[in-house]
Amino acid sequence: MSTPVTPTTPVTDAKRAASASGTEMTTGEDLRALETLRRGLHHSPELTEGIRVTLLLAVLASAGQVVVPIAVQQTLDRGLDGPGGPDTSFTVLMGLVAAVAVVLTSVASFAMTTRLFRTAERGLATLRTKAFRHVHDLPLLTQNTERRGSLVSRVTSDVDQVSQFLVFGGLLFVVSIGQVLLATVVMLFYSWQLTIVVWLCFAPLFMSLRYFQRKLSDAYGVVRRQVGSMLSAISEPVVGAAVVRSYAIEARTQARIDEAVSIHQRASTRAQGFTAVSFSLGGLSAGLANAGVLIVGIWLGFAGDITAGEVIAFAFLVTLFVGPVQMGTQILTDAQSAIAGWRRVIGILDTPADLVDPGPDGQDLPRGPIDVRFEGVQFAYPGGPPVLRDVDLSIDAGRKVAIVGETGSGKSTFAKLLTRLMDPSEGAVLLDGIDVRDITQTSLRSSVVLVPQEGFLFDDTITANVRYGRLGATEDEIRASAEELGLDDWLAGLPEGLDTQVGQRGESLSAGERQLVALLRAHLADPDLLVLDEATSAVDPRLEMRISRALERLMSGRTSVTIAHRLSTAENADEVVVVDQGRVVQRGPHAVLVAEPGGVYAGLHRSWAAQQGT
Repeated sequence: MSTPVTPTTPVTDAKRAASASGTEMTTGEDLRALETLRRGLHHSPELTEGIRVTLLLAVLASAGQVVVPIAVQQTLDRGLDGPGGPDTSFTVLMGLVAAVAVVLTSVASFAMTTRLFRTAERGLATLRTKAFRHVHDLPLLTQNTERRGSLVSRVTSDVDQVSQFLVFGGLLFVVSIGQVLLATVVMLFYSWQLTIVVWLCFAPLFMSLRYFQRKLSDAYGVVRRQVGSMLSAISEPVVGAAVVRSYAIEARTQARIDEAVSIHQRASTRAQGFTAVSFSLGGLSAGLANAGVLIVGIWLGFAGDITAGEVIAFAFLVTLFVGPVQMGTQILTDAQSAIAGWRRVIGILDTPADLVDPGPDGQDLPRGPIDVRFEGVQFAYPGGPPVLRDVDLSIDAGRKVAIVGETGSGKSTFAKLLTRLMDPSEGAVLLDGIDVRDITQTSLRSSVVLVPQEGFLFDDTITANVRYGRLGATEDEIRASAEELGLDDWLAGLPEGLDTQVGQRGESLSAGERQLVALLRAHLADPDLLVLDEATSAVDPRLEMRISRALERLMSGRTSVTIAHRLSTAENADEVVVVDQGRVVQRGPHAVLVAEPGGVYAGLHRSWAAQQGT
């Protein structure tokens, strides 16, 4: 038996779980820029594939741009103003050299950019897929308390920010640095004095880059977080549009959205303010450099220290110097936004999954009805009191058991523990004598199926939704399964039968019809242990009898545990387990428990019967 693991997972059994953790995931938020890049490349190894060839192409693209100024200088000083007069053949040669350099530079730039696009998109697809998959492995407490818009933004817009940086800025930043250094070397060859003038003009910008990098990093970290908050504020009213209209809270909802948009606007404006200052400083430096080169170049020309061709070539080189510097300033801005987004994605990947699949080291459940045993089980939310206390319970294979109790008594926790949506704080849950933590996820999910209180449906056909029970099922098998549950006539009465579109979250169907689809999906999965979490509590009266008959057929020949809201379900069970304040206080057949004077179950049954008017 494995050592009990402290859970980090919530259940909807008690709303207080939602307040146990109200803060957004910050794992990875404090990663420094270089560490973030290293971690990001680790998660997306495709980004470094063929990097040597890409860098070589970048070098060729940068070197080719320096050939033109040199060719211009040689044309002026030797081809047109040489000792023997104009040299037409040399001038033509220099023109051809410049043309070939331009063509080669263009080809190298195209090849570099194409390779960069491909590797970046492959790497980011991997990152997006990893993040999306990990969201499903996160503790339920994290999923329930992390705003949905924030989770979505991490997998979508945050990754998009990284994409834009890698495709349009990452390698270009390296190329820009190389181009600046190469231009500096050639400028030094022509005139060390003018080179000093250029670097002095840009010195304030270079010295302030570290300051702006820190400010931009902080500012864009706030922007990326506010994007998630804004998406949450917008998406929630869209999903809950019916509630918004029913309670006439459009104004309040709009105010919340306006506030989120306004906060995002202020954060973005502040970040763009730092960008504007750094970019303007780059423009000022460029203007001073051009003016300084012109003034000092003319002075050096009159002194005979530099030729006219060298001055013009130097002007070209200054352009090659200034362009990458200004581009680098913008790339620095994009980099901070991308790194902030990267940190948030890494934050998801760094959040530990609470339920670990034992994989090849795990055990498989034998097929057939499963017996269940709780041994000293206790469960508590992080930082909260126990929800289940010292539970010892055995359920024989093939039995139909109903678990009843007051709201918040802990009965729904049983369903989560049985299906291993969470692990107990103490003790163990055993299926056929095997600790659920030692059962492979593949075996567990094929043998144990949970039918929740509200069967979630995807925006697709009934066929597609039912096939989640068994992906390879044919339509004939689905129809046969429906017939076994007595649902074939219901399907025949739908507009398109199995091809009926259910709409978003199944809203084109009634609550009862959604539950029928969920039961059909569970039947197709053919589980050995069926767990129903108040599966009949939200149905309409018209379908209640149909659902009850379908449930009877679905539970036949299987071990079933039903979290009963309507005590009519408990009346039909082989045995009833009564939970009160996290403890099992009674168990036995309905007829026996209801006759016990002063018993918890008798009180529950009287209250329920009074509500039913019986």
